[in-house]
Amino acid sequence: MKNKLTVAIAIYNEEKNIAGCLDSVKSLADEIIIVDGSSTDKTVEIAKTYNARVIITDNPKIFHINKQKAIDLATNEWILQLDADERVTPELSSEIINILTSNDEQIEEYEENLPNKKLFLKHQEQVDVRDGSVGGKTGSYNAFYIPRLNYFLGKYLKYGGVYPDGVIRLIRRGKAYLPCKSVHEQMVVNGRVGWLQHDLLHMADTSFERYLQRNSRYIDLIRDELKRDKVDKNIIQIVNYFIFKPVYWFFLTQIRHKGILDGFQGLTFSFFSALRYPRAYFRYITKP
Repeated sequence: MKNKLTVAIAIYNEEKNIAGCLDSVKSLADEIIIVDGSSTDKTVEIAKTYNARVIITDNPKIFHINKQKAIDLATNEWILQLDADERVTPELSSEIINILTSNDEQIEEYEENLPNKKLFLKHQEQVDVRDGSVGGKTGSYNAFYIPRLNYFLGKYLKYGGVYPDGVIRLIRRGKAYLPCKSVHEQMVVNGRVGWLQHDLLHMADTSFERYLQRNSRYIDLIRDELKRDKVDKNIIQIVNYFIFKPVYWFFLTQIRHKGILDGFQGLTFSFFSALRYPRAYFRYITKP
């Protein structure tokens, strides 16, 4: 028997994306919860045509706050938390249904036989080193990473350290939550964390203008973290943030992680990704 699924989404001014997202889950979701950060476009109007429950609130800088609000409002055992610019493919939808109809033993067997298991676990180890370990080693699987394909200026990126870009999206209600302290944070999970095999499509940057807007908001969050951590404002840090960090990041993503194989898009992504270091530090030292 299939456990019921809630799709939980936090949005703000996503009239160009929300329909595509909801179309991709309308046959999968038993309940749709949307927390809207007081959109000024037609986002809410569109969402309501999908019989979504829409709650309107403010739009905090740390968007995870509204994501967690949507998660908290879910009434079903399983929750699929999405962003408006993400799309669930038919293959991923079938895989989610498989999880919802499986017991612990069947899920354990499924996890043991994932075709991309080595790649996924390597990525998870890197995330654990960066952000701290997520979940436990025993008990039920209460959360699942989903590999994400990121769309950038006409192409899905496969190299440069961008893939599999695992994101915890499928969770059991009451067993996982977002701390809402940082844009980088991972879910806190009570139980084991598994992986799904099929990709979640992320229509992140369909135009360069959209990329620059998203990138600027991300840089502001990094600047805020520099403030919080009281990073020194001196020549050593200027050299670090303006030369060492961006140069290291560019060559790391282009050479070691083979970003060059993504062509022009990969080169552009690495270049502007590296620029986040000097741009964030410049905003930190020039804007109180």
